Amino acid sequence: MAYLQDERPDGDIPNLNLGDLDLTTDEFILDEVDIHIQANLEDDLVKEALKTGVDLRQYSKQVEAELQRIEQASIKDYIKESQNIALLHNQITACDSILERMEGMLSGFQSDLSSISSEIQTLQQQSVSMNVRLKNRQAVRSHLSQLVDELVVPGAMISTILDSPVTEQDFLEQLHELNNKINFAKELSFRETLACSDIQDIVDRLKIKAVSKIREFILQKIYSFRKPMTNYQIPQNTLLKYRFFYQFLLANERTVAKEIRDEYVDTMSKIYYSYFKSYSGRLLKVQYEEVADKDDLMGVEDTPSLKSRNTIFTLGQRGAVLSPAELEGPILIPHTAQRGDSRYPYETLFRSQHYALLDNGCREFLFLSDFFMVAGNSALDLFNCIMGKTLNMFLVRCIFHHIIVRLYCDNVNISVCPNCCCLNLRYWEAVLELLWPRFELILEMNIHSIRNTDPQKLGVLDTRPHYITRRYAEFSSAIVSINQTFPNERTNALLGQLQVEVENFVLKMAAEFPSRRDQLIFLINNYDMMLSVLMERAADDSKEVEGFQQLLLARTQEFIEEILSPPFGGMIAFVKEAEALMEKGQLDRLKNDEARITQLVRGFSSTWKQSVEAMSQDVMRSFTNFKNGTSIIQGALTQLIQYYHGFHKVLNQPTFRSLAVRSELINLHHLMVEVKKHKPNF
Repeated sequence: MAYLQDERPDGDIPNLNLGDLDLTTDEFILDEVDIHIQANLEDDLVKEALKTGVDLRQYSKQVEAELQRIEQASIKDYIKESQNIALLHNQITACDSILERMEGMLSGFQSDLSSISSEIQTLQQQSVSMNVRLKNRQAVRSHLSQLVDELVVPGAMISTILDSPVTEQDFLEQLHELNNKINFAKELSFRETLACSDIQDIVDRLKIKAVSKIREFILQKIYSFRKPMTNYQIPQNTLLKYRFFYQFLLANERTVAKEIRDEYVDTMSKIYYSYFKSYSGRLLKVQYEEVADKDDLMGVEDTPSLKSRNTIFTLGQRGAVLSPAELEGPILIPHTAQRGDSRYPYETLFRSQHYALLDNGCREFLFLSDFFMVAGNSALDLFNCIMGKTLNMFLVRCIFHHIIVRLYCDNVNISVCPNCCCLNLRYWEAVLELLWPRFELILEMNIHSIRNTDPQKLGVLDTRPHYITRRYAEFSSAIVSINQTFPNERTNALLGQLQVEVENFVLKMAAEFPSRRDQLIFLINNYDMMLSVLMERAADDSKEVEGFQQLLLARTQEFIEEILSPPFGGMIAFVKEAEALMEKGQLDRLKNDEARITQLVRGFSSTWKQSVEAMSQDVMRSFTNFKNGTSIIQGALTQLIQYYHGFHKVLNQPTFRSLAVRSELINLHHLMVEVKKHKPNF
């Protein structure tokens, strides 16, 4: 089977495939021969053959023979196993067929899976589309359901609106539903919805019926206010329970709503005007009869009619109306006061009137804001329509007094609150514009009356406090005490002018007395009286108190010198003269006045007790205020001791130490002890 010869039997040269050893190919590279030779030389068999010196040709033949033998053996093995190889071939062929069929099945599976994936994707898209359609249908169903519900007018609503009284809760609930359907029908009409025409007629009829019943109900309540002795707050509270009625009218029938509001305004305006007119008139019946008129001024003569009304210049208990408890206390009930024959000053009546006005006004303002649904300027305008006539009546009837000005300010503080600003500042400012000019006029009239007073026309002279200064003291203390809690520069300026005129009047009256002593007694009595009255009501640091304190102190010092002069004038003159010469260092000029000094020392020692006693009695008779008289006596005795101490000091100088009469001087300590015995006890 193998040809070992160089030629085949047919004589052709065999086509040997020598691979890398083929030197005839173009691809053979001579440079690689060395690499192959070197690699073969590294082989262990080649190395062994080279070492042993084996003949390579012989060795090559042995190898070739061995290869042929192995080949023959291999062929025999193949022949021996040919059946198995054929069986293996058949099995491989069968496996090939099975694998081919499996390949076809898998290809079919792959195709089926692709188809299933496409179907799943299609189903997913269909699912999303169906979900969107479902949501849209649900939304449409919701809107349609609401639309149908709003379009349907239940029979219960019809029967309730037509037959039930407006005061029943069912009527109020169905009225809310009807209002919603009316608003919904209006909305549909704007959208030009055809279904709106199906219910428009019945909704309009129900609206007309509801408006008619509501109008009749509210007008009946308003007319009930007009009944005599009616507590209008009760029907007002009833109306507040059905405040939605007016809201329904305002939204659906503005003409009827305006009719009801106008009727309410007209009714309540007349009620408040009539009530407060009657209340004010009945209050005046319990007013004090002692009321000042235009002729009751400080500078007029003290006539019998004025003496019988001596409280017109005093504050008395009228100031109590400014206390918080009294200011916000219950209002006066005229018929109750008349039964008890009680009488009140006008300030109390003014407070009661305005507190009632404030109370009713706040209630009315809150009712208007709540029931008629107004706020801000609209609420104030509506309130003024109702209360305007009443407020104008109050402005016309105001009696002008400073305590009323203060009441005005307190009422402003009460009325200006976050929840109710009905009696706004315009009304209170209008009151103040009326009060201030009249109050200023009263003060100016009193100032002119005192300025024009003729002392010679006021009757007999008397050193006791004059009735004009007493009037001033009572009047001024009242104004000052009120003005302290509500300071006003205009009031202070007018009080200052009044005080100046009173001081001038006192000086003019004092000038009518012939002696300086009587003049000083008159001045001190009047200053002390005015100061005492002012200090009872005004603060100690007020200008009026400070001014009269200074005047009283100056006149008191002058009077002390005046009463010490008759009994002790010689000693006082000597002490003043000696002290003046001592300051100049010329005391020796009195060295030759020994006889004068002797007479002064002995005269004082013998007569001082009698003189002090007589002086004390005279002072206590001259002054109406015991405390003031005692203070003057104390001041006079203190001044006497100071003069006598100065007398001692002068005689102790070297110039007079040789005088024998010095031994007759009274000991100062003994003199002070004796003087204390003559001080009146309080």
